[in-house]
Amino acid sequence: MDKKAFLAIILSVAVILAWQAFFVKKPPQQQPEPTRQETAVKEKPAGKVAAPVKGGTILSKPVMGTEKDIPVETSLYRAVFSTKGGSLKSYRLKNYRSSLDRDSEPIELVHIMDGMPKPLTMTFPESSVAVHPESVFTSDTVSIDMTQSPESRILTLKQTFANEMTEEKIFTFYPDKYAFDLEVRIHNVSRAALSESALLSWNQYVDPKSESDSYGHDGPISYIAKDVERYQVKKIESGKLAGPDIAWAGYESKYFLAAMVPQNPTLTSLSLSVDPRNMVSVNLKGTPTIIPPGQVASFGYSLYLGPKENDILKAQGVGLENAIDFGSWMKWLAMPLLISIKFLNSYVHNYGIAIIILTILIKIIFWPLGNKSYKSMKEMQKLQPKIAELREKYKSDKAKLSQETMALYKTHKVNPLGGCLPMVIQIPVFFGLYKALMYSIELRHAPFYWWIQDMSAKDPYYITPIIMGATMLIQQKMTPSMGDPMQQKIMMFMPVVFTFLFVNFPSGLVIYWLFQNILSIGQQYYINKSR
Repeated sequence: MDKKAFLAIILSVAVILAWQAFFVKKPPQQQPEPTRQETAVKEKPAGKVAAPVKGGTILSKPVMGTEKDIPVETSLYRAVFSTKGGSLKSYRLKNYRSSLDRDSEPIELVHIMDGMPKPLTMTFPESSVAVHPESVFTSDTVSIDMTQSPESRILTLKQTFANEMTEEKIFTFYPDKYAFDLEVRIHNVSRAALSESALLSWNQYVDPKSESDSYGHDGPISYIAKDVERYQVKKIESGKLAGPDIAWAGYESKYFLAAMVPQNPTLTSLSLSVDPRNMVSVNLKGTPTIIPPGQVASFGYSLYLGPKENDILKAQGVGLENAIDFGSWMKWLAMPLLISIKFLNSYVHNYGIAIIILTILIKIIFWPLGNKSYKSMKEMQKLQPKIAELREKYKSDKAKLSQETMALYKTHKVNPLGGCLPMVIQIPVFFGLYKALMYSIELRHAPFYWWIQDMSAKDPYYITPIIMGATMLIQQKMTPSMGDPMQQKIMMFMPVVFTFLFVNFPSGLVIYWLFQNILSIGQQYYINKSR
């Protein structure tokens, strides 16, 4: 392979990885104004319908009462709901812990400081009767335990506001799902029609001192018109609307998602806000609904609070699997590779071994291309003395030099691109694995052996990146030398660049690249000996 072409390939990989990891930012989403349509109203027998009230009672103070916690427990999570605001106070995932420490706490998806509105707060701004977010509801139960029950359970919270409307929050929980349903019913108990516009909010405190993950996003996310949008907290424009066609919206971290799914996406718009207390609010806003006296309006949602595991997310049927940041271009390759790794892991019960086996299988598939590449490099090396003679002979005539060089290649039946094309074909596989291993929750806290106890985290002692750099250096030494000595020195420097590039990559990705190098060394040794 021509040295310049090989250098270009290696530099391209390094630059693309570094650029994607540190500099790529998505352009801001174009956010059209939402359409305004009326939702359906469930009717009850009623008398004469009065005209809608405009600018009616606004509750500036909460409905007081004794706040009570209502625990909800399944085999997957333990949630705590509060009668204050009928909101979510805590949601801990039983199967995922904060760190590798044995006494580490389960992952908590609710992060709110004292005095802040909690997640899943329902209010009715721009309505006849607004609801204060700290109003206390009554509950039909004190706790729900589904750890030993296969049946779904219902929690109903209820309160009447200003003797004009009664709000019911009806949560339906399932024993084997991270998802649950929320139906909000508004009963008009007044003598005049009410105009209500529902606003469901996920509120999240963002610690300004917390360290951000260079390879993950921690912030609001939405799926609008089949397009995922991730929002940087520092760039949120408070109050700006997006939509309609809001399939879902919520708050994400690298491996976990809290998503609100409206029952009527086309009647829902999205707004974001950040207040001085560093609280981010993701809001799903419905269109105004007219509720005649004695009738009921219903607003339906599904909630998903759990891991970003593709099979679980896809089962929800609303595109939640798009929250996994595989990228639109690499998803078609990352998903099959991830499925393959999971399949192998089901037999070997070690993701590190599964990655090594997959690396071997990939090498077998590309073995003929690798042979062609190495053989082409050997042939090109043999021609270097003659190419040097042509350069000296036609050093003042570039056109003639190019013509004679191509004639030399044709005479000896050597393709100057034969050494690099097989390697270029393998680059998408690397990027697919890069995405699959970088963002797959399956590798989170998955141990390999010895000091590597988390395949999703970097090598704590940098041993594998250093060994990987050493294998790259050995490869460079074994590669047939061609052309300018300065280029050879630059190529020998590339292992150093890659070592520093990989020190912060997940251990799983480093292990793949390390064993890919080891197998390539073996293949190159075999080709060199056979010729």
